[in-house]
Amino acid sequence: MPDEIVTRLDPADGTTTVALLGEVDVLTVDQVRVALEEALAARPREIVVDLSNLDFIDSTGLGALISGFQRARDAGIAFRLAHPTRPVRQILVLSGLLEVVELTP
Repeated sequence: MPDEIVTRLDPADGTTTVALLGEVDVLTVDQVRVALEEALAARPREIVVDLSNLDFIDSTGLGALISGFQRARDAGIAFRLAHPTRPVRQILVLSGLLEVVELTP
C-alpha cells in the first residue's frame, strides 16, 4: 500500500506532478484514480506521473494510468510517465503502455 500519493502543481510552468509510492494494486488503485482526477481538474499544461518510488503496479494500476492518459489527451493536457524503477519499467514495457504514453527516463 502506498505511504501516500503526492500531488504538486508548479504554477510557474503549469505542470502537475503525481508521485506514486510503494505499490499500486487493486487495494490502492482508487487513490491513484482520485489523484489523477484532481490533477486533471487543475487544468495544468502537463501532468507528470513520477514512478521513482513505485515498487509494483498491477493491471488495475496500469488501467488507471491509461484512463488518466486518455482523459488528459481528450482535454489537451500533455501526460507522461517519469523515472520508473527497473521492475516497474519492465511491467510498462510488457504491457505495451510505453508505445502510447511518453516516458522520461
